[in-house]
Amino acid sequence: MIDDDVPAPDWPLSDMGQHRMVSLSRAPWLNYVGHIYTSTERKAQMAGDILCERLGIESTARADMGENDRSATGFLPGAEFEAMADAFFAEPDMSVRGWERAVDAQDRIVKAAVDVIAKAPKGDILCIGHGAVGTLLYCHYAELPISRVYDQKRGGCIWQMTLPDMKVRHGWRMAEEMTAISTL
Repeated sequence: MIDDDVPAPDWPLSDMGQHRMVSLSRAPWLNYVGHIYTSTERKAQMAGDILCERLGIESTARADMGENDRSATGFLPGAEFEAMADAFFAEPDMSVRGWERAVDAQDRIVKAAVDVIAKAPKGDILCIGHGAVGTLLYCHYAELPISRVYDQKRGGCIWQMTLPDMKVRHGWRMAEEMTAISTL
């Protein structure tokens, strides 16, 4: 729920996001999830709480799974934010107006994923995070260059990889599409 008076990490999950998570919680494949990891941002933790309640498990929040640091600019209105996001992905080795560099955000999220995979209990792992770092992680494991071409088209999307080989199984899919799948 975007609010220009509230820092982005404190934004709650929107009503639509909550609805998506409740619907996703009914997906049969979710029964195989043994642990959920989230970023420490409020909306990610809210999403994790909805799914954890259904599964009867707890999530682990990790600061290193947070979205790319955009605090240097604070809130940016829609078109300006989109232009900045384009620049963030187009120049991954540069800090755009003080934002965390894409290569640094990618390094951080990859290290977090490796650690999560190493420490996770039995069962599938579900990581709930954010679009930009999710795309950076996807690009890493899909062996693609950092590019916004591979970004999700809107919030509430999922991509998947298999373990232990860490191969991307599919790119971004809408959560609504994933609710109808019985196994992954």
